[in-house]
This record gives sequence, structure tokens and C-alpha cells, in this order.
Amino acid sequence: MASLGKFFKRLFLAFMLLVVVFHLLVAGLLLIWKTQPVNNSMFMLAHRLSGGSVTQNWAEYDAIAQSAKQAAIASEDGTFSQHNGFDLEGIKAARQKNEETGQLSAGGSTITQQLAKNLFLTSHRSYIRKGEEAIITVMIETLWDKQRILTAYLNVAEFGNGIYGIDAAAHHYFDKSAANLNRDESALLISMLTNPKYYEDNLGDRRLRNKQSIIKRRMNSAALP
Repeated sequence: MASLGKFFKRLFLAFMLLVVVFHLLVAGLLLIWKTQPVNNSMFMLAHRLSGGSVTQNWAEYDAIAQSAKQAAIASEDGTFSQHNGFDLEGIKAARQKNEETGQLSAGGSTITQQLAKNLFLTSHRSYIRKGEEAIITVMIETLWDKQRILTAYLNVAEFGNGIYGIDAAAHHYFDKSAANLNRDESALLISMLTNPKYYEDNLGDRRLRNKQSIIKRRMNSAALP
């Protein structure tokens, strides 16, 4: 029994060491990416490992159309410029929905939380992943300003099969740079984020176009950082 106890103690210490090392790695990458382009993410890595190719063109904050930034905030996180990484009202509503359905389906995630997931985690839903996502969200909000967070989010979000970032998406769908997107184009691209691989081949989908219209109506009220 004593030897078994020592084994589990060592196992626990090894696990905690891995956790610490992981978060040190996250902190180091965030410090590098604070000024350098983010040209990889966990989602991109998974896509490459599955045999796919990735297209991404980094675009700085001022090289992204204002309409695209407004559309992202209007669609994904209306209080982005005011909160510290967490939308408490959104979390409350998501928790209530999960309790009603008995499933972990709604997350109430902010742009920062989505960025944390895209950069360092996976799409697998669990309370453990949500906890890790919360820790990394705090780290991002501590080390980066809001402009950098929004820039990185728009540069690593998936807009189709192997298409990552708003600039690659702008070139793929409209043959132009992210700086030259108009309101209609920006709203359409952001509308695709919920199911990019499907919408890539179904740009006329009614749900997609309805969401595009909703985003366009909300864009002017989006507060940019």
C-alpha cells in the first residue's frame, strides 16, 4: 500500500509539472506573439497533421478593414472592448441552456476565450477544457491589449478548409486584401465562422445570409478597441 501511495504521489507530481511547463510555454509564446505575427495555432497544427495544407496571410490591425473588426465584435462578442475576457451575462445564459438540455453545448465564449481555444486547445467540449481555456484567457488579457487580441483572433480564425485568417479569406472569396473588404463582405465572412467548411461550398445558404443581415444591422454599434 505504501509503494502504491508513492506511485500515485509521483504520478500527481509529474502531472503538475507538465501543467506548469505547459503554462510556461503558453506564456512564452504569448510574449513572442505580442509583437510578432501568429503563424500557427493548435487548430492549424491539427489540420496539417491530418494531411491538409494551411493558407494564412498575417494582417496587422490597421491592415484589416474597420468593417471586418466591427462585424467580428457585433457577431461574436458585443462587449469585447469593455470586459476583462469574460462575458458574465453570456456565461450565465450558457449555463442555463446547458442545464436545460443536459449537454455542454453552449459556452458563452468571448473573442478572447475563442482565441485561447484556437491557439492552444482543441474543439473538444469538456469542463476541463473550459477551465484551461479560462486560465489562458486571463493570461492573454494580462499580456496583450485589446487591439492585439482582436488582430490575432481575426488572423487565426478558420474561414474554410485550410483557410485561416481574414486576409487569406478575403483573397480566397473576393480576390482582395482584408484592408479592402466592404460591409457586405465583412459580414459574410464573419457569418461563416460557426461552420466554415460547410459554408465555403454553400455561400447562398439561407442561415448564412440571415446571419449576414443581422451582423450588418449591428455593426455600427460595435465599439472598436
